[in-house]
Amino acid sequence: MQQAKKGDKVKVHYHGKLTDGTTFDSSAGREPLEFEVGAGMMIAGFDKGVVGMSIGEKKTIQIPAAEAYGEANEEMIFDFPKERFPADMTPEVGMQLSMNNGQGGIIPVTIIEVKEDVVVLDANHHLAGKDLIFDIEMVAIEGGSLIIMP
Repeated sequence: MQQAKKGDKVKVHYHGKLTDGTTFDSSAGREPLEFEVGAGMMIAGFDKGVVGMSIGEKKTIQIPAAEAYGEANEEMIFDFPKERFPADMTPEVGMQLSMNNGQGGIIPVTIIEVKEDVVVLDANHHLAGKDLIFDIEMVAIEGGSLIIMP
C-alpha cells in the first residue's frame, strides 16, 4: 500500500485542537486539505505527521509549539497610541485588527490590553506558543502522475 512521502500531493481531513481540547480548526463539512508533503506549505509538525500514512489511515499527532507556529515573541507585543485609532472605534480586548507595516504589507494583530493612553497589541500568530493536537485521516495520495483513491 502506498505511503505518503516528501514530494507527494496529499489530501487529508483534519481536526485541530489545543491541549485543553478546544477546537481551533477542522475540515469537517469542507473539502479535504490538499498540500505537497515537505514543500513548506504546512507547519513542520503537520508535514512530518503525514509522512508514512496510507490512504484511509487515521491517526492523532501532537505537535509542540516549536514545530507549529513557534514560541510567542515578546518583541511582537507593543503599545499603540489610542489617539491613532479611528474616532468611531472603541478598542476592546480580543479585537482582531489589521495594521499596515509601512511597506505595503498587512499584519494581523490582537488587542490584549487597553490602557488609558495606549492599546497593547500582539502581532504573534494566535497559535504561537501553543502545543497542538491534530486528528488526521489520509484521503488521497498523488505521487507523480498516479492518483490513488479508495
